[in-house]
Amino acid sequence: MSTMPTLRNLEVEQVDPHLMIVRFNRPEVRNALNTDTSRDLYDLFGPLAFDPGALRCIVLTGAGDAAFSAGGDLKERRGMDDDAWRRQHAIIEQGAYAVLNCAVPVIAAVNGAAMGGGCELALCCDFIFAARHARFALPEVRRGIMPGAGGTQTLARAVGERRAKQLALTGAPFTASEAQLWGMVNEVLPAEALMPRALEVAEAICRNAPISVRQIKTAMHRGLQLDLRSALAFEVQCYERTISTEDRREGIFAFNEKREPAFRGR
Repeated sequence: MSTMPTLRNLEVEQVDPHLMIVRFNRPEVRNALNTDTSRDLYDLFGPLAFDPGALRCIVLTGAGDAAFSAGGDLKERRGMDDDAWRRQHAIIEQGAYAVLNCAVPVIAAVNGAAMGGGCELALCCDFIFAARHARFALPEVRRGIMPGAGGTQTLARAVGERRAKQLALTGAPFTASEAQLWGMVNEVLPAEALMPRALEVAEAICRNAPISVRQIKTAMHRGLQLDLRSALAFEVQCYERTISTEDRREGIFAFNEKREPAFRGR
């Protein structure tokens, strides 16, 4: 990014110009999501839908080892009238959708509990690695509300409609191993191996041609919302975007010259 916004409850670690770690930074309340956290997500991720600059990948995780995020801060919501609740929820939606719409890949490294909105934000990422002790749930139905940061849609796309209905309608928690079995989590790892593995994969992505990476992400994400014939046509449009790039020429030259390519994102 060209300029870093002022953040309240997110901690940003710039590993290098291409890779960034973003942490929910309220460990004293298990990284519960208050209004300011959602504003931070919108302020940080919103511009990345259009201008990622040199950035090529993001790892999203939680501070501490107890929680990725325990979900919405219900203490903050205590006593809110209906209008205030609606206004706050609009901010929550904006934050979640900003993560979902980020142009560069976002990897969730779920280091503990991911409940409610925390689970939904993990699902907004492109894929998920989880520590063995991590737990997930969409318990909103037990509080008289429902998932409202994409969860009814992203969970169903990850695990299938019937499994997602069971989880959302009961609010029952599930383990990282169950989430992996159902297709929601890519890998389950010992806690100490979680961030090294997430960074290993992020760095592999960063070494690849960034325009190609973004076009693949776009083709898959939007294509899955289309019928197959329309999705194939959209894939070709995304492919066309890579043909005239310097990176395409560099990739072919590097292959023929038996060296690693030096992609520049143009």
